[in-house]
Amino acid sequence: MRAVVQRVRRASVAVEGRLAGTIGPGLLVLLGVGQADGDRDADWMADKVANLRIFADAAGQMNRSVAETDGSLLIVSQFTLFGDCRGGRRPSYVFAAEPEQARRLYLAVVDRLRRAGHTVETGEFGAMMDVELVNDGPVTLLIDSERTF
Repeated sequence: MRAVVQRVRRASVAVEGRLAGTIGPGLLVLLGVGQADGDRDADWMADKVANLRIFADAAGQMNRSVAETDGSLLIVSQFTLFGDCRGGRRPSYVFAAEPEQARRLYLAVVDRLRRAGHTVETGEFGAMMDVELVNDGPVTLLIDSERTF
């Protein structure tokens, strides 16, 4: 499972011109699911995202998590995070999960975060979406449940 995590002042996602999710300060998480991913990856990713200490404390150091700042999360599915560009000019998606598996694990991450008490907004799985954000910092991190980077 891979994620691009961005600390934001605000973010939103629209589907066909309809606002699907919007947050104020918090995290925008673009989430991709790979073929080898399972429930353990969903657990790990939800915990990692919820507890990343990337918000400033009173001294201005990145020592606080999204929960400690009362921030929200916007989770958007993005299978292209498993695009392999090492070959030709067209990315290969052979390592991306099939839609049924990807949907289940995407929703599992969302559910785990909500059950932990976080305010979570989402896009629409499988839809073409317009994502807008104001990156705070900017702070952008890449996370992989297999810890390849």
